[in-house]
Amino acid sequence: MTKKSSDTFESAINQLETIIRDIENNQIDLESALNQYKHGMELVKFCQDKLRDVEQKIKILDQETNQLKNFQTE
Repeated sequence: MTKKSSDTFESAINQLETIIRDIENNQIDLESALNQYKHGMELVKFCQDKLRDVEQKIKILDQETNQLKNFQTE
């Protein structure tokens, strides 16, 4: 996926909400719905990747915090 306006997690979520609302309200034709669905799937993958990255960073920070706690108690 190219980085457009969905370069942040929040932006991607907002775009997904708009896509869902448009499809649920039948505000777009079938071809547009298909294209929006494809774009939505790209946004979902982008969000999953972002969440996975954040989760990894949290694990690293937790390990560092535990190491600091162990160091202080010795």
